[in-house]
Amino acid sequence: MHHFASDGSSDRPAPDARTGLWLVGARGSVATTATLGLAAIADGRAAPTGCVTVSEPFASAPLPSFGDLVVGGHDISDVSMVKRAELLVEAGMIAPRLLTAAHAALERADAEVRPGYSAHPAEGAPRESQQAAAERLAADIVDFRERHGLARVVVVDLVSTEPLPEPAPELSDRDLLRAALADPERAVLPPSSVTAYAALLAGAPFAEFTPSASMHLPVLLELAAELGVPVAGQDGKTGQTWLRTILAPAFAARGLRVLSWAGANLLGGGDGATLADPEAVQSKLASKSRGLQDLTGSEVTPLHIDNVPDLGDIKVAWDHVHVEGFLGSRLTLQTTWSAYDSMLAAPLVLDLARLLALADAAGYGGPVAELGFFFKDPWGSDVHDFAAQTVALADWVREASARVGAAPADRS
Repeated sequence: MHHFASDGSSDRPAPDARTGLWLVGARGSVATTATLGLAAIADGRAAPTGCVTVSEPFASAPLPSFGDLVVGGHDISDVSMVKRAELLVEAGMIAPRLLTAAHAALERADAEVRPGYSAHPAEGAPRESQQAAAERLAADIVDFRERHGLARVVVVDLVSTEPLPEPAPELSDRDLLRAALADPERAVLPPSSVTAYAALLAGAPFAEFTPSASMHLPVLLELAAELGVPVAGQDGKTGQTWLRTILAPAFAARGLRVLSWAGANLLGGGDGATLADPEAVQSKLASKSRGLQDLTGSEVTPLHIDNVPDLGDIKVAWDHVHVEGFLGSRLTLQTTWSAYDSMLAAPLVLDLARLLALADAAGYGGPVAELGFFFKDPWGSDVHDFAAQTVALADWVREASARVGAAPADRS
């Protein structure tokens, strides 16, 4: 299941050293919430509620502390993190006192944000090849690491969902891809994959928190394993899908047969507007449905995602589950989930930064299957059962900690 770097972990910096958290989409709601929350946790103004890595076996594992995470990132937006946070305060998502306390931290992080890659550069801007773009992005990450004296930088992609790329031979053949990337007239990779490629060039552990293709192309996954760069994805499992991966195995364990599982999502903000695009929404629908179909064996899992602008960052998710029981009897379950989506995602982003630092120190390369705990469509794993994922993640943390000589407590 694992891919290991060929040189092992003996010459890698300790996992609990100062670590960079490089957020792609750094000025968006999730990244800003994670940055503000990190500052509040680090200075003791807020508890790390919602962070998985503060309980055992993670708490005694050699992970970077919250205070040892240094934030930077890429974005194509000129709306600063402070301004984004002010908008989130106005929306009622973040308490004004927390913004006041974290104001300086947000300004420091925003000063580290560099121009990202856009598939549609501004009019008059010079056209750069995707190879040149990836090298520019990678140089930003390396510069950030060196200027701050960081042991490593973990890259987390939080940019809005994009349409999946059409099949192309370049996505499976490195020589063909290399030629295409060097041609300024071609754009064979989607923007998320340029970002992922840049992380590999910088030797930076990488997580894909959206359903975009990013690293999940044969040629890039192969390169990640070859270079010994740990990667994890994709599409963060924050609310509705998390609940589904708890309930679906419970029905199966009781010998009940799921006949259908219909769902609907209502959301506003940037994600709502993005997912109103019928092409962009397809990857999201696929990632949310694939695990449920595997867990239930039912292909009757219709899901609708609707843009409701006035909801802002609040996501409302509804499910209707129809189940066959003893002697053909019927059981119906309905659930409603409502939450600020950024508040669900932000603590998981911090967890992934800490755990990928451990994976890198321990010498893992390629997809770390056990980090599928955090994702709807996990790379390197076909396990969707949340209870099974929880056990696998805890076991992996003990294994990875032992590889760097600091095994956490076993309280299982």
